[in-house]
Amino acid sequence: MDKLKITSWILLILSLGSIAYALIFNPANWIVYAISLIGIPVAILSFGLIVMAKGSKEEEEDKRREPFIGY
Repeated sequence: MDKLKITSWILLILSLGSIAYALIFNPANWIVYAISLIGIPVAILSFGLIVMAKGSKEEEEDKRREPFIGY
C-alpha cells in the first residue's frame, strides 16, 4: 500500500505542477490542451487513491486484532 501511496503523491505533484505551468507560462494552445486532457484526470485519480489509501484508526485496529482468514 505504501508503494501505491507514494506513486499517487508523485503523480499528484507532477500533474498539479504541469497545470500550474500551463497557467503561469502560457505555452502554445496544443500544450495547454494536452496538459488539461492528461493532468486534470490524473490529479483527480491520484487524489482519490491517496484518500482511499488512508484507513481509519478503527480499521487499522481491527486488522491487527483479527487475522485474515480468507474467503
